[in-house]
Amino acid sequence: MTDKPPEKNRVLRSIETVDGMRCVDFFIRLDGSFGFEEYRRDTEDARGWFPIGFHAQISFASEEEAEDKALKLVIWLRQAL
Repeated sequence: MTDKPPEKNRVLRSIETVDGMRCVDFFIRLDGSFGFEEYRRDTEDARGWFPIGFHAQISFASEEEAEDKALKLVIWLRQAL
């Protein structure tokens, strides 16, 4: 018997700020629900992106609903779109 690694959310699109220091990922979960998360990265830290919004646990019925909520919670997103 082998252990399968846990399945991950599938990112549908990622939107970055012009300077590339923040992004929002929109994703779909295995159960068909949608979500989003805001991330940041620091150029001096090679570890990559860090979640800063802690929105990933919120579940939406559609990508459009997730985007509507993200636009309300992530201040810079409207300008990036």
